[in-house]
Amino acid sequence: MIYRFIVLSDEVEDFAREISIDADSTFLQLNDAILDSVGYSHDQMTSIFVTNENWEKKAEFTLMDMGSDFDDDSYVMSESVLRDQNFDKGQRLLFEYDNISGRVFFLELKEIVLGKNLDKPECTYSEGDAPAQLMDIDDFDAKVVKGGAVKTDDFIDDAFAGGEEGFNDDELDDESFSYGDFSEDM
Repeated sequence: MIYRFIVLSDEVEDFAREISIDADSTFLQLNDAILDSVGYSHDQMTSIFVTNENWEKKAEFTLMDMGSDFDDDSYVMSESVLRDQNFDKGQRLLFEYDNISGRVFFLELKEIVLGKNLDKPECTYSEGDAPAQLMDIDDFDAKVVKGGAVKTDDFIDDAFAGGEEGFNDDELDDESFSYGDFSEDM
């Protein structure tokens, strides 16, 4: 079984990735596939969060055992298999790639392909440049001064719904993929 995830950012309007990965892969393999698809180094702490439909975190998958008091909700990526989470189409995940500033990519499971397998994860679609892996300290300070986290709920809900015009999942496979026109006033 293959999972096909779409990856979006609230920082870069024309950024999208599609990652296809075998359901028997670990969260670490998903982590590495995302990092590779955007050209990020593997030397930073990252986490993957399983969320509900409102992007509220339910479980965390980390690179190493963090000694959390919430052992029921925190797992090690290399020891955790995707299939064990019993994901359904539409499952949402957050991929935190900048732990200090809490910056994330938004993932949604767009398709489950039964009866097929992949030896290794693949980036099957790429559009736009990813944001910088680490936020400049001045940008981080400005973000904190402005009031903290950027409001992303509306952007992400529109992006996964294809904006006002919507999009067909088949568009992910062709060069003209566009996930909508989003304004800067979120």
